[in-house]
Amino acid sequence: MSSTAPSTRMTGIGRVLVIVYAVMALAATGRSFVQIVRRFDEAPLAYSLSALAAVVYILATLALVLARRRGWYTVAWVAIVFELTGVLVVGLLSILMPALFQHETVWSLFGRGYLFIPLVVPVFGIWWLRTHRPVDAAIPAEVHA
Repeated sequence: MSSTAPSTRMTGIGRVLVIVYAVMALAATGRSFVQIVRRFDEAPLAYSLSALAAVVYILATLALVLARRRGWYTVAWVAIVFELTGVLVVGLLSILMPALFQHETVWSLFGRGYLFIPLVVPVFGIWWLRTHRPVDAAIPAEVHA
């Protein structure tokens, strides 16, 4: 590997991003589990969306860690764009149609219950992915074996 090739190790903002996604994965998983076990019949849509958010955060965390591989890089893009879309759609619907979300989800009111982290973190995730493309295409196939 030449000294001009980008590093395949995650450093700096990438590590922070993974930590934030991991914390969000734990928080959303815990929240959705408790909501579904205790009161699912009260708000099945809201609690199902919280569980979906948990799955997205888990997938995004894993994909960011493995994003130096082209397939996982694509998975990271899909997960993070899906997350941003979910936050925007659910956030907007929770304002315009509050009857749909009488119980909050992770993404309600653009993630207000999580200090708006669900709204901000995918923007940083998209930026990170755009600036840290995988380099494995330049590595001969026999190295991957």
